[in-house]
Amino acid sequence: MAFWRRKKDDGHSSSILGLDRSMEELKAAEEAAERELGVRFARAISKTRDSINDRLDTLFESRRQIDEKFLDELEEMLISTDIGVATTMHVIDRVRRGVSRQEIGDIAALRAAIRKELLDILNASRDKGVAAETAFGDEAKPYVLMVVGVNGVGKTTTIGKLAQRIKAEGNKVLICAADTFRAAASDQLEIWAGRAGVEIIQQKEGTDPAAVLFDALRAAKAREADVLIVDTAGRLHNKSNLMAELEKMKKVAGREVPGAPHETLLVIDAVTGQNGLEQARQFTKTADVTGIVLTKLDGTAKGGIAVAISKELSLPIRYVGIGEQAEDLMVFDPEAYVSGLFD
Repeated sequence: MAFWRRKKDDGHSSSILGLDRSMEELKAAEEAAERELGVRFARAISKTRDSINDRLDTLFESRRQIDEKFLDELEEMLISTDIGVATTMHVIDRVRRGVSRQEIGDIAALRAAIRKELLDILNASRDKGVAAETAFGDEAKPYVLMVVGVNGVGKTTTIGKLAQRIKAEGNKVLICAADTFRAAASDQLEIWAGRAGVEIIQQKEGTDPAAVLFDALRAAKAREADVLIVDTAGRLHNKSNLMAELEKMKKVAGREVPGAPHETLLVIDAVTGQNGLEQARQFTKTADVTGIVLTKLDGTAKGGIAVAISKELSLPIRYVGIGEQAEDLMVFDPEAYVSGLFD
């Protein structure tokens, strides 16, 4: 299986010289794309960055030292960016230790200390869940991605963007429209499938979602699809019904494809902040979530929610949405995120 962070070899190079040239051109193109993505990502989290840096500068303006009053105000500022109470307490404790050891005495040292703690939290979360599709070998075919989340967070849009992204890397992608309880959900997904140029398996509204998934899994194997992306219901009659349906779908997937679903991605709207975190807590109790997709990160000054999720749920953030276009779904890079907050 060719994983979608790297291009497949197209097999058209007919000589060593030609292969070297192709590799050089590909590398140059990838580096240019990465630079462009870095610029766009930094721009997307500019509201959060400005909020943090402006308030840090203000805190330092009238002080010559970091005292308890300063730490109280720093605590308030970090919480206001939705970094979360648990994360804020952790960061403040580390800063307090640094001050007592005379390791932190100015704003540059303070920024560096906060940056280090946030990066450590984000990196530690990658030890649990599924941090990359490369965690599975070539036998994971089709690679099954279940996507969960409440209605309105951008789940359908995320699936469409994911399909286009993965297909662009040379993979054959199939979409399963298993959210059969929401009116027009399948129609919306069909539009996104058309934009991405991928096939979709769907049935009439009200059909058993597990039955739709069963058909999609059979189709994916018959058509030798590399990846199957599965939409799921965002809301049923009550929470227990929803979780029971997700569990049923997981069992169907596991019977048809050993190890499936390989990932269960929970979509969270960054704009909802702590409410989104509470949604995540509820889903992770029963849905075996392996990673997070954080949408609309460009639309909030409380982008610190990414750290709160990593700290409190111990789950890696797999992708972030930074705009409306299909290419605006990016693989989450902790280093780029933290750098973007302070640089």
